[in-house]
Amino acid sequence: MLTVVGIRFKKAGKIYYFDPGQLVLAAGEYVIVETARGLEYGEVVIGPRDVAEQDIVAPLKPVNRKATPSDQEKVTENRAKEKEAFKLCEQKIQIHGLPMNLVDVEYTFDVNKIIFYFTAEGRIDFRELVKDLAAVFRTRIELRQIGVRDEAKMVGGIGCCGRSLCCATFLGDFEPVSIRMAKDQNLSLNPTKISGICGRLMCCLKYESDCYGSCCKRVAAPNVGREAVTVDGEGKIVAVNQMKKTATVKLADGRTIDIPWEEVVEKEGNGQ
Repeated sequence: MLTVVGIRFKKAGKIYYFDPGQLVLAAGEYVIVETARGLEYGEVVIGPRDVAEQDIVAPLKPVNRKATPSDQEKVTENRAKEKEAFKLCEQKIQIHGLPMNLVDVEYTFDVNKIIFYFTAEGRIDFRELVKDLAAVFRTRIELRQIGVRDEAKMVGGIGCCGRSLCCATFLGDFEPVSIRMAKDQNLSLNPTKISGICGRLMCCLKYESDCYGSCCKRVAAPNVGREAVTVDGEGKIVAVNQMKKTATVKLADGRTIDIPWEEVVEKEGNGQ
């Protein structure tokens, strides 16, 4: 077993594990660590805990030290510089006439690298842009093309539920979301109703997917469109409610009833 702490460098960003060494750390504290990008300033979001060695991606890097007030001042300075760099990069993009949309700018803690995040329809030849930016900032420049989901995570916004976007508040990683999840939950397949502001399927479709899946495994749901026999007479199954385990049946006399799944007997040899 190894003792690790979980550190996050961005709000709702991915959590990375580090070796606390002899440092006594607690969730909510800020630290300085060495990463592939150089020195970084991060927040301890998971306090010291023991994990199995096979669950850790080796080598496990150590936490350099706890952050000081001067480190916080440096981070604040870097945030101000990022805004200036954003404006300058936008001007350079217009000068070069590149079909790209600048989304965010990030300074590493030690200003060893500046990362410019952008979206574009296809591949962009930004070599001349990089040269111009390097001449101005005199440090390493990286232009990173991101997808629309990453853009929504960085920019933030309000979802159709009226709350801040999940990806921008607490989701560390994007999980695969499929149209099957919407079908299983009996949602409208209208793209405008099941898509987030990024234009992709809403992440929240994943939240209840496992619950709906387990319900279907425990009790087989009636098939929509099948002819069925109920205690109130024969009819056609027009809808099912996975959570309530009820089926909506339209009877031959025109009435519509909601009854438990176990009370529905499907007729053999009929389909939709």
